Amino acid sequence: MGADEAAPGGGGGGIRVLLRRKQVDSDRARAAGGQQLAKELSITQLIAIGVGSTVGAGVYVLVGTVAREHSGPALTLSFLIAGIAAALSAFCYAELASRCPSAGSAYHYSYICVGEGVAWLIGWALILEYTIGGSAVARGISPNLALFFGGPNSLPWILARHELPWLDVVVDPCAAALVFLVTALLCVGIKESTFVQGIVTVLNCCVMLFVITAGSYIGFQTGWVGYKVSGGFLPYGVNGMLAGSATVFFAYIGFDSVASTAEEVRNPQRDLPLGIATSLTICCSLYMLVSVVIVGLVPYFAMDPDTPISSAFARHGMQWAMYLVTSGAVLALCSTLMGSLLPQPRILMAMARDGLLPSFFSDVSEKTQVPVKSTIITGICAASLAFFMDVSQLAGMVSVGTLLAFTIVAVSILILRYVPPDEVPLPSSLQTSFRLSQECDEEKVGSPLGDGNHEQGTSEIKDVIVVESISDPLIEKQLYANKLDELKRRKTAARSIAAVCVGVLILTASASVTFLPFLVMCLFCVFGGLLLLAGLGMLSWIDQDDGRHSFGHSGGFICPFVPLLPVMCILINTYLLINLGGGTWMRVGVWLVMGVFVYIFYGRTHSSLTDVVYVSLAQANEIYGSSSSSAFVA
Repeated sequence: MGADEAAPGGGGGGIRVLLRRKQVDSDRARAAGGQQLAKELSITQLIAIGVGSTVGAGVYVLVGTVAREHSGPALTLSFLIAGIAAALSAFCYAELASRCPSAGSAYHYSYICVGEGVAWLIGWALILEYTIGGSAVARGISPNLALFFGGPNSLPWILARHELPWLDVVVDPCAAALVFLVTALLCVGIKESTFVQGIVTVLNCCVMLFVITAGSYIGFQTGWVGYKVSGGFLPYGVNGMLAGSATVFFAYIGFDSVASTAEEVRNPQRDLPLGIATSLTICCSLYMLVSVVIVGLVPYFAMDPDTPISSAFARHGMQWAMYLVTSGAVLALCSTLMGSLLPQPRILMAMARDGLLPSFFSDVSEKTQVPVKSTIITGICAASLAFFMDVSQLAGMVSVGTLLAFTIVAVSILILRYVPPDEVPLPSSLQTSFRLSQECDEEKVGSPLGDGNHEQGTSEIKDVIVVESISDPLIEKQLYANKLDELKRRKTAARSIAAVCVGVLILTASASVTFLPFLVMCLFCVFGGLLLLAGLGMLSWIDQDDGRHSFGHSGGFICPFVPLLPVMCILINTYLLINLGGGTWMRVGVWLVMGVFVYIFYGRTHSSLTDVVYVSLAQANEIYGSSSSSAFVA
């Protein structure tokens, strides 16, 4: 394959540009990648990041709202089912994080497995997610802090919210100050910021353990009255319990922050999967134990939807527990704020490394070895939003970025297993070596004896003998047949993955819309379901690609139950995406359209893959080896 034929990532336009993929992580690519982040994180620190980013103040409110409206006493099962659904995505993240341990998380994985266009949209959506998520968390801290000063609107004047009548805006200085404080902490270094987050997370977990322990004591004293209600364990039925699972699923969002720090982990193949799995297990256990206790203390229909835990203790004469629970909510919000602001600078840095954003964002401080400039920009944007805007109405947009990332990570697992990239981009600096090697190969075939000395002639004669032996009709026919079979398998796998994605989209969309007649909805559901099952069945029948064993760094976690597990992950996340609401999608759509224009006018032309040539892995290793030898001789 010539250089002109092997350039899908070249300067051309259209679909070929959107599908160009960067090289999977390797020691060679890492050495040529410029500034690297400090490798400081161990498994303990990863667990602190994962638990701290996931266990937010929502659990202090969700137990009341979901129990009253959906699950009843079966709230614990809702948390369990949601935790299992989140674990599907965690399995996919664990394999990709250990194989491709670089900054960028889902953006990085999709750029390697899917293509530049999808990777850009994922990265752009994650920027929105982390900015709005951090701002929303910061705005939620000041009302909780006010309770320690005597109640709502009791904060000191300099921290209290103020309304600007000429702008009809309520500013929140406390939220902005907290964002700047966390930003400064993140600029100090990953080790220092993770240490602080670990302390805050441990204190929050201690508050939750108090709720579990004290609540269990009260429950055994009073007979667990919440489980003796007339409606039984499932007052809203199985459908209500599943609806509660869909609601509390978003309480598990945050473990993906662990993957965003992959480049800073000392032993990523071992620690990243363990960090993701352990943090998710701790979160699920805490959620289930808290829900078991609170639902048992107070009948679900009598719960306070705003302060369910504090009111549950107050009903049993423990009004002072309100301050402890509120402190837990403040600690949880602070830890979640750190977890929201930590990944975004690394997303920006990864996109800038790939040329899709200005190189300003990829600068790493030589002293602290963190992307200080990206962190400061992230902090300024988040603080501005937290200061001027009530971002609670935009909070749904956070879920879009997360669920899109979860979905594309599961698709990337299918691609990795069945159709992994079999070509790598060759930089323009090595394209001359590639052309020279092609010319040498042509000369060897065309003039095998050459004009060199006897030793050279003998070597070339041996090469010709090898070529002639390989050119034996039977051997050549067998090699050609094997190549055709492999191409057929890859095409079948690619079509099956596409069938799964289209089938999931049709099935979930038709099951969620309300304006279609019932018969039409059933027909679409059946068609989508059949397409999904056909793709899944074909993927289960054909063999996985042998190239998956050498993809990225080996020796890490392997996602089990492929293709069933990632397909289930795609189905669940797509269903949740479609049911986020039209208003949320309209706002996200505006942001994504802005991202499309940024990509067209900047990222597409400045991408590091603009002038590359794609060659097979064997050719790339040969070219890099000859280039290294030449440099050594020089």
